[in-house]
Amino acid sequence: MSRQTQSQTPRVIPSSKISDQHLRRLAVVYIRQSSQRQVEHNVESTQLQYQLVDRAAAFGWPEQRVDIIDDDLGVSGRSIDGRNGFQRLLAEVSLDHVGIIFGIEMSRLARSCRDWHHLLELCSMFDTLLADADGVYDPRDHNDRLLLGLKGTMSEAELHVLRGRLREGQLNKARRGEFFTHAPIGYVRSQNTLVKEHDDQARSVVELVFRKFEELGSAAGVLRFLRDHKVQLGIRDHRSADRGVLKWRQPNASTLVGMLHHPIYAGAYVYGRREVNRQKLVPGQPAKGRRWANPEDWEVLIKDFLPSYISWETWEKNQKKLKENSVRYGTGAPRGGCLLASLVRCGRCGYRMSIYYANQRNARFCCDALRNHLAQTQCQGFSAKPLEALIQRLVLEAVSPASLELSIKAASAIESDRRSLIKNQKQAHQRASYESDLARRRYEEVDPSNRLVAAELEQRWESALSTEQLAEQDLKRVKARIGEELDDDRIRYINSLSVNIPKLWHRETTDKKDRQHVVRSLIEEVTVTVVDTTERVQVVVRWQGGYESHHEIVRAVGKFSQLESGDIIKQRILQLKRRGHTHEGVAADLNQSGYLAASGQPFTKQVVGQLCKKFRASGDAVDAIAGYQDHWTTKLLSQHLDVSLSTLRNWIAKSWLLLTKSGERWLVRANSEEIERLRKLAEHQRGPACRQTPDKLARPTLNQSNRS
Repeated sequence: MSRQTQSQTPRVIPSSKISDQHLRRLAVVYIRQSSQRQVEHNVESTQLQYQLVDRAAAFGWPEQRVDIIDDDLGVSGRSIDGRNGFQRLLAEVSLDHVGIIFGIEMSRLARSCRDWHHLLELCSMFDTLLADADGVYDPRDHNDRLLLGLKGTMSEAELHVLRGRLREGQLNKARRGEFFTHAPIGYVRSQNTLVKEHDDQARSVVELVFRKFEELGSAAGVLRFLRDHKVQLGIRDHRSADRGVLKWRQPNASTLVGMLHHPIYAGAYVYGRREVNRQKLVPGQPAKGRRWANPEDWEVLIKDFLPSYISWETWEKNQKKLKENSVRYGTGAPRGGCLLASLVRCGRCGYRMSIYYANQRNARFCCDALRNHLAQTQCQGFSAKPLEALIQRLVLEAVSPASLELSIKAASAIESDRRSLIKNQKQAHQRASYESDLARRRYEEVDPSNRLVAAELEQRWESALSTEQLAEQDLKRVKARIGEELDDDRIRYINSLSVNIPKLWHRETTDKKDRQHVVRSLIEEVTVTVVDTTERVQVVVRWQGGYESHHEIVRAVGKFSQLESGDIIKQRILQLKRRGHTHEGVAADLNQSGYLAASGQPFTKQVVGQLCKKFRASGDAVDAIAGYQDHWTTKLLSQHLDVSLSTLRNWIAKSWLLLTKSGERWLVRANSEEIERLRKLAEHQRGPACRQTPDKLARPTLNQSNRS
């Protein structure tokens, strides 16, 4: 061994606790740093830990019996989760492969008392020693065990002290509005604050995002707009090698939603937007278990502190709109084409009603909140069709008077979008032209003899020229797609379309999502209450702005007995059927009186037939009765007068009978006086055929105006 090596080898007095049994097993050197930053910058600490190999050699372990575990470099020791090296160490100890464990200090092994005492139990069970810079410890010895326990407790306490100190430092700096991690899109760092992006195009794109969200009302709509027009976001990545360099990238949904939620764009400084839910922490995944805190729970909120793109009132309005659009946290319509999905509230319990689809058109509202949470019966439920029909009518009535104003706003919005898109593409083209010209000048200024540099600069120039050509093509494409400016003729055309809003509403090319956005822009909430278990539904429409309107609709019910007018309808059906009316005639009479069937639809021949079967099965007399309320069928009248049907038909042809039509059947109306006349008429006709019938017998006694 050389003199230099001897001077570097630590002088260690062999411990009496180390036996031959320990020397026959492995000596493990455990190496850990808490973060990747410490690995990169605190290199001395890492080297000291690697030098523990020499300490093991001084205690008598040969080089081939020393195992280094450095899998946990850059991993915190506050938990065993995610520490593959520590888990491997526990496994080796459990297999009785380890005689001693070396660590620069005990806090390197574990910062958690639970993990620390788990290691001590295993070491005690398998007679494994521990060693740090202060000495060698035997976990089976009472004094050493007590000392090791104190070291573990101090390591855990030290971690909490350090974290608390750092936390208080951050919070103190945040109270002054000076603590920043990285600058959001549209901002750059400037000493202890943030300023707006220096690049004009990057700022204009951020302004375009917020302006389009205010117009379209959804992040998905803004994303489609940006993608359709190939508008890119200017982003300065804080993690890549090109840190702080402005890059242009395609927008995505998560980026746009993050921008719309961030209060910094309203000029507010915020600290503590996310809080930790320890019940949902996932081992090895630090990002899990974190949730967005409510604004009232933010630790620091300083309004009007930073340069803003929108006002605070606009930001609050955007948050409300985002929550309404949300399926999971708000009231957004998850699927289907129902206009009122997530807008209907139960008038009985106050919970929001769920919507179910048999298919994309047949929707049904049900209040399942009490049944799901308290195992109670369902509050109420009904088909969405009658409610949709009511809301659709109300919306069209509300929109029609404002059609002119809407069309003018639409024209101005289109013109504003047109200018923004052209400005954005012009800026992109100017940027590409500048980069191309800069690459050309660099190529021209290089020494031609330096071929390697000249070739690289020539390649960059060609790439810049290609980018410039693409930017020029995009500019031409945007101008061609947008077309001409909105002149007076085109505005008049838009006004003519706005007058025909009902036609546009019902047109097949109108998307269901567009209809939903229109309804949500006008109506805040709809409260419905079913009257008892009947078909009547009371509807309260709360419009945007606070105005309420009250209406009533008719829903479909499962049983005829649930109809509020069920008894009246039943008596009317029995009355008409006993008179001899047909099913079709009964249905026409009920529909004319304004009654609806249990399905909520008008009565039909089939519905009346089914009801008659039910009434007949329950013992009610449904069939025609002779002379019931002065109405006779021709068959019953012929039997009563003892005349043939052909005779009655002859009297009908001569207008000697008073007829009432029911569906396709004719009924004869005859009271007792009229029956007496018909009897005399029949007796008269049984005489000689040549006798003339008196006018008194041939003229009906009932007034023609008394028809039912």
